[in-house]
Amino acid sequence: MDVGGHSPTFGPLRTILPTLNVGPDEVNTPQHSTHLYASDHLIVRRGQEFQLKVTFDRPYKPSDDQFAVEFVIGGSPQFSKGTYIPVSVAKDRQSPWAGRVVDSTDNVVTVGITPAPDCIVGKWRTYVAVVTPYGIRRTRRDESRDLYVLFNAWATGDSVFLDDADEREECVLNEVGVIYHGAYDDMSERPWNFGQFDYGVLDACLFIMDKAAMPITNRGDAIKVARKASAMLNSHDDDGVLVGNWSGDYTYGVAPTSWTGSTEILLNYSSSKTPVCYAQCWVYAAVFNTFLRCLGIPARVVTNFFSAHDNDGNLKTDVILDENGRIDKHRTKDSIWNYHCWNECYMSRPDLPQGFGGWQAVDATPQETSDGMYRCGPASVQAIKHGQICFPFDASFLFAEVNSDVVFYSRNPRDGTLEPVKVNSSHVGRMVVTKVPGQDARRDITDQYKFPEGSPEERTVVEKAEEYGCHREKATPPEADVELDMPLMEVRVGDDFELKLEFNNTSDQARTVDVYVSGNVVYYTGVTSSEFLFKTPRVILDPKKGRRVMEVRSQDYMRKLVEQANLHFIATGKVKETGQIITSMRVVTLHTPKLSVEVSGLAKVSEEMMVTVEFTNPFKFNLEDVYVRVEGPAVMPPKYKHYSVDLTVKCLGGVQRPIIRNHQSCVSMARCVG
Repeated sequence: MDVGGHSPTFGPLRTILPTLNVGPDEVNTPQHSTHLYASDHLIVRRGQEFQLKVTFDRPYKPSDDQFAVEFVIGGSPQFSKGTYIPVSVAKDRQSPWAGRVVDSTDNVVTVGITPAPDCIVGKWRTYVAVVTPYGIRRTRRDESRDLYVLFNAWATGDSVFLDDADEREECVLNEVGVIYHGAYDDMSERPWNFGQFDYGVLDACLFIMDKAAMPITNRGDAIKVARKASAMLNSHDDDGVLVGNWSGDYTYGVAPTSWTGSTEILLNYSSSKTPVCYAQCWVYAAVFNTFLRCLGIPARVVTNFFSAHDNDGNLKTDVILDENGRIDKHRTKDSIWNYHCWNECYMSRPDLPQGFGGWQAVDATPQETSDGMYRCGPASVQAIKHGQICFPFDASFLFAEVNSDVVFYSRNPRDGTLEPVKVNSSHVGRMVVTKVPGQDARRDITDQYKFPEGSPEERTVVEKAEEYGCHREKATPPEADVELDMPLMEVRVGDDFELKLEFNNTSDQARTVDVYVSGNVVYYTGVTSSEFLFKTPRVILDPKKGRRVMEVRSQDYMRKLVEQANLHFIATGKVKETGQIITSMRVVTLHTPKLSVEVSGLAKVSEEMMVTVEFTNPFKFNLEDVYVRVEGPAVMPPKYKHYSVDLTVKCLGGVQRPIIRNHQSCVSMARCVG
């Protein structure tokens, strides 16, 4: 049956029921929670009834007239593959989708149609077919009748059903969010416009699956959709959406820190058919979040602070020390990300034992290959917590990201052997957070990924993981009787500050410690850019607490800063009397100056307003090549302004200035519609 062809020529049609018009009923979008989508087409969710109005040229007679509404998807629709669905309103005709007559008034018949809760998600073509004495009379192809069918977190039969109303509202319908970064004890927020309902975004998300050549028949399976998308959101091996770049040079694209939302990225990708430059982990996670929410899969962005990148499954991050207790930078290759963002999506897991459905971790940041492609997940969060790392997909990699130990080894200079001298089992996976539903606040979900460090449950989980090939450092070096800590500091970019080393001698004797203190400018991935501080004090401690203060000058680190302004301090030392090693690490995320955003004019629907963004340069030097980017979800597309030596811009007071001088304020203004 050619459902897309033209109708044949029939004889006299007075006795049949020709179709004149098909249109969606206006009650559908509120009931299906799709009223926020900016689209010219009907958008519904599977497993839930929607209504169509069919207009004929005479009143419908159920006893005499037979018709069906047909839904078609893909290039070669077949009933056996679920890509051709004829829905009859007759009770004696069975269909994968249920159909009924809701109302019949004059020439208009309102038909209720319920897509199967596991049907294909995507854009369906719609026809009406009428049985006549001369055969089937079918409507012509009309793009305006196409409709989108999405996953349905409200339907109990759907694999993505989420019973928690607050979580569902947040993880499907919220268009804006917060992504957390910085350090676990000095957290910063990055607002993001997910924009899953913006015009063209839904088509862009479907294009991603087309670009991946994902079989149409797989597009109703949330597990397969999430896994395919985790590969397609990065461009590493399939010309996916985003090009990763951690170099600091973004000459031929947009710096990852400049993006404020997903819409521009997705629309650029779908229109250009080429990857968009550039992304880092939070950009991958934010755009992936948009993709999942747009298709109806509940999703959220999570941030893991001190996230290990374990590529050999040994659950260890190795730090090599020389015989004096100083870090051997040539032999220490492992690094720990200050933070790493990935996604969780909510779905059942019929491929796993009972109890491992619910939140699944997925990660689009290209770190390691999985089945030959750069992708990660979906991995059951429950499986990660309980050490069931044999379960698909990539649970062992995610388990290591939150559970690895930091092991300090002392290297014997004579034969090169390594002896573990200190094991820190609580540094990695220090905290996992996400946004609280309905609030601009964060929620600590660390307990969903791991049991408390040192608890009996945690030891059992590690033993379980070791059964599947993960190995932790078994050695337990004796604890030193001198403790070292570097307290939290809140420091602004450009400030001089004091680095405090706090010692606690728990013995009843004096102790002498030769300390090595290194300060490095690092990328948030933990990779060192350059060292700006190195000191080797000798500290003599009475049997009590002691403190050593070191001055850190802005002139030492400012010219070496890389994006996100992270400083990493590590102190190691060797106790002369006992030979024991002490260590402490501290990440200082330098706080950047704040932008001031003000809206002038009345906040009324369809009324124009002015948005003013003001920035004051607090530094002792001029700023060049400053980009200001403003986006207003649903009221204003992204706006840009570039302040540079070469570009003259209008600043405060209407004066023309080429750069932003120290303690000078500049204003960027843009119009938006409320």
